[in-house]
Amino acid sequence: MGGFYRISEWIMRLSVINVLWIVCSIPFVFLAIPLLTAGGGTEAEMLSQVYMTLILMAIVAPFTLFPATAAMFSVARKWVMGETDAALFKTFFKGYKENYKQSMLGGIVYTLLLAIMVVDFIVYREQLNLLSYIFIAFLILLVVSLFNFFSMLVHYHMKTFQLLKNAVLITIGKPFRSISTAIMAGAVMYFSTRFTFLIPFFMGSIIAYLSFWNFYIIYQKLQDQAEKARIAEEEEAEQAAELDREDLVKSDYNDGSK
Repeated sequence: MGGFYRISEWIMRLSVINVLWIVCSIPFVFLAIPLLTAGGGTEAEMLSQVYMTLILMAIVAPFTLFPATAAMFSVARKWVMGETDAALFKTFFKGYKENYKQSMLGGIVYTLLLAIMVVDFIVYREQLNLLSYIFIAFLILLVVSLFNFFSMLVHYHMKTFQLLKNAVLITIGKPFRSISTAIMAGAVMYFSTRFTFLIPFFMGSIIAYLSFWNFYIIYQKLQDQAEKARIAEEEEAEQAAELDREDLVKSDYNDGSK
């Protein structure tokens, strides 16, 4: 019964945060619905409708989807760091308010980059050459760096440009973690398309939790490396000070002998 209670508790946590994420992204979600229900008309008309919908979604995403996602990552951060009993509504909306500006600015940059990648992929997909696969790889890396951006946004106090730069550096510098994040997020999205009830209740919150969990492992390793470097510097400073003291004692001894 204890295990069942813990499972039901996590189901409640994940579903509540996912619903809050969707509610705070209503304009974006409202525009995305036609993509799921598109049908009828010629192929050209359907493509035109899809492209127009994507353009409108890209316009509203930085002002709705990105701040809501930052708020969701704020809650995921609490969970990963062991604060599983954190107040869901309070933590979510506090994260939404505190990170709104930076998530919006970062969202504008990422939306532009994603739009460029998607357009390039559409242009080259018919050729099925190496370049099209390169664009797919870059697109995946960009999405993973976006997850790292949200993780760093809710964990560090940095300027937006530093967050963007460091998110890219971590994504490139930690390829195995980046690949595992992409695989886990892709698996969640795949199962969400197979079992659509996961989308409104679990998809976003599970991806946020797994992404921050992976990022937090990187963060802890970087902290350990920094701590080891600090200890090594202190030991070197102590050794240098000890040598200086020995030299000073020898100097005093030689002066006394004279």
